[in-house]
Parts: sequence; structure tokens; C-alpha cells
Amino acid sequence: MTDKTIYEDPLITRYASREMQENFGDEKRFRLWRKLWIALAESEMELGLPITKEQVEELKAHETDIDYARAAEYERQVRHDVMAHVKAFGDAAPKAAGILHLGATSCFVDCNSELILQYDGLSIVRRKLVNVLDKLKKFALAYKAVPTLGFTHLQPAQLTTVGKRATLWMQDLMLDYENLENLLSHFKLRGVKGTTGTQASFLDLFDGDGEKVKELERRVVEKLGFRKVYGVTGQTYPRKFDYNVLCVLSQIAQSAYKFSNDIRLLQSMKEVEEPFESTQIGSSAMAYKRNPMRCERMGSLCRYLISLPVNSAVTASTQWFERTLDDSANRRIVIAQAFLTVDAVLNLYLNVSENLVVYEKVIARHIGEELPFMATENILMECVKAGGDRQALHERIRRLSQEAGRQVKLEGKENNLLSLIEGDEMFAAVHGRLGEILDVKRFIGRAPEQTEEFIAAEIDPILRENAALLGEKGVINV
Repeated sequence: MTDKTIYEDPLITRYASREMQENFGDEKRFRLWRKLWIALAESEMELGLPITKEQVEELKAHETDIDYARAAEYERQVRHDVMAHVKAFGDAAPKAAGILHLGATSCFVDCNSELILQYDGLSIVRRKLVNVLDKLKKFALAYKAVPTLGFTHLQPAQLTTVGKRATLWMQDLMLDYENLENLLSHFKLRGVKGTTGTQASFLDLFDGDGEKVKELERRVVEKLGFRKVYGVTGQTYPRKFDYNVLCVLSQIAQSAYKFSNDIRLLQSMKEVEEPFESTQIGSSAMAYKRNPMRCERMGSLCRYLISLPVNSAVTASTQWFERTLDDSANRRIVIAQAFLTVDAVLNLYLNVSENLVVYEKVIARHIGEELPFMATENILMECVKAGGDRQALHERIRRLSQEAGRQVKLEGKENNLLSLIEGDEMFAAVHGRLGEILDVKRFIGRAPEQTEEFIAAEIDPILRENAALLGEKGVINV
């Protein structure tokens, strides 16, 4: 049972997945440190430094059995987390203690491990993002031809379809996916650079042989599963990279925020709802309520995530020369929080997008209330084609529209514009044909075809490329 007397991070206790929590957990981080130390020692041995295979094997034997209590005690003594773990690792592997961390600076383990954690975190985000696209694709195709009111300025506008609207959500996420892919395709580790990035300590170890220093870096990075490194660094990898990462996560949050707001508005109109479970309570006072709590939570978390890139921008811009340490405490908080938040957002997005409920009769009723006004131009044109005077017809239909609008707004009655037109001899050319003229299929343009074409051309290639990742369910804890 947790200690209820202290603050607990709700991203851990309520929102983010166990998978993302473990990705930024101490266990993975410190095991990566040991993996890096082992890769360094082994590569130095392979290139001729006086390190024995027995020493390397001893390090490997103790890669995962970390004595956290001992490391914590050392850190209290030396006030340095990396050296505390060097000492704890040396205690576990005493034969190798003397060659551990040879030539390296703290940022060798700290920066490289941080980059690997971010790479793995981005891979989790990528998987969930493509699964959201897959669920929205199915929704869009299912409702590609279901007409609905479009809205501009939050006012009824020309019709679209429920499925076409979903492609707008998908297009936002597709742009995010492209940015994420670009980030991953250019991903680099800090590599083996030494204290201020000059590799001076390693050059000294190899008696001035620069080619061996370059080969050392290549081998270490390859043992970690990567190929690219930054060509130059100071003591740390460029902190601008953190900003780039948080910008991609922020962009995903922007897309999710837009989706969540659209669903909240549609739920208010009773047209589309997020899932609502049989035992769920919408309000402690108003028992009838079905509040869009999932989408509201999405928006709340997105708002926080969108604010984080500016923090990393400040950190990147205030690094002095080869580095200062005022980035450290900040980054321990901001980077992990950003990943935990985007994970929570995507979990919600998965859950909502695969369980959306559409009320087609409500949508049709809302169309019926507004379509007569939208159809006035069509009606006018039909009458002109039958020999009517365009200007006279325009003035007449304007007056009838105002009368119908007055009845709707001032008297609370239904829109009776069509009956007014049916009773006016000036519009005799369309009498008995208004049902045909107002067929909603004539007002949605190419929305169904656009939906199919967009998915086939833009979304399906992404889903095919990531077919092995599909099948994710949206699980929320509370």
C-alpha cells in the first residue's frame, strides 16, 4: 500500500501505462548505464587496452544485479549519482573496478542512456499513434456517406459526412506521424566523446591513435544497437534535440486536443458520444448526465503537454559553452513527464476512437432543421431555369427565409421554410419537387470519395508499413 501522506504523481497512479512508466524507470536507466560501461570496456579491450576478458566477463555477470541501497549510500557521500553507481558496480565486480568508466565522463552513460530511453519511448508512441489511425480509418469508412452538418465559426455550414470529418482528425495525426518518423530516422547517440567532447582522454589512452578512438566510438554505439552519432558535442548531446522531441509530442497533443474538443461539442449536440459504461456516473448530483470525461481528460492532459516544449527551449538556449548543470534537475522532470503524458493521451484516444457511438437520427434531424436554408440557392436556380426572374425570386426567398427564421428563433417552432415555398406561386416550378431538390446526397459533394481516396493514398501505406504493430486496445485505469 502506498503512503497516502505524501504527494503521488497522477501520471503514475492514474493515467500513463505501465509500459511507459517502466521505460523511464530507474531499473531500465541504470541497467543501460551498466550496459554502456560493459560496451566501453569490451571495445577498449578489443582495441588493445590492458583490459582482460575476465574483467569484461565479470562486468557482464553483474549487469542486472544492481544494489540500489549501496548506490544510494554512495550518492549521499559523494553527491554524484554516476560515481555512486560506478562504486556500486565496482563492488559487485571487484576485478574490473579499476578499469570501469575508463576515459569516460558522466555524460557517457547519462546522455547515451537518456537518448536510448527517448528512442524507446518514441517507439511506444509510434505504435499507439498508428493504432489510433487504424481505428479512425475503420470509423471513417463506416460513416463515409452519412451526411452531417458542417460547421464553420461553430455555425451550421455546408454538409459534410461523419466519415469525412474523421479524415480531418486522421490528417492531423498523419502529419504528426511524418514528423515522428523524421525524428526517428535521424536519431543519433552522443557516442564516446570525453569530458568536453574532444575525445582527448581516449586519444591519450590510445597513445595518439585517432583512428582507434573513432573505431572505439563506432563499436560502442553498435553494441548498443545504433549506428549514428553526433559529429561534435560539448559534454552533452545537443539539448535542442530534447526540444525537437517535445515538439513532436506537443504536436500529437495538439491533434488529440482538437479531436477531443470536436467530440465534446458533438456530444453536447447528442450526435456522437464517447463510450459510456453501464456503471459509470456522469455527475454526483445530476444522475441523468453523460459527461464526456474521457475527452475532457484528453484535453486537460494535452494542455499540459503543449506547454512543455517552451521549457526545453529555455534549457537549450541557456547552456553555457560546453555545458552547465542547470539542465539536469529540469530534464529529470520534464522529459519523462512529457512521455508519460502523451502516453496517457494516446491511451484515451485509442479508447474513445474504437468505441465512438453515432446517433444518425439526431444528425438527420439537425440537418432537416438547417437544410432548407442551405437549399435556397438550389431552389432559386431551378425556378430561374423554368423562366423565373432571378432578382425577384431572390428577394422573395429572402423574405420567406426571414419569416421561417423568426418562427424558429422567436416562437420556438420548427423551420417551415419549405411549406412557405410550397404555398407560394412564385415557386410553382419546384412544387412537388422539393424532396428531390433537398436530397441530402446532393449536398455532400465528394465527401465519401474523398474519404476513400485519402485513406487509400495516405493512411493505408502507413498501416501496411506498421502491420505488425496493429491490434492495440485503448485501456484506461480510472
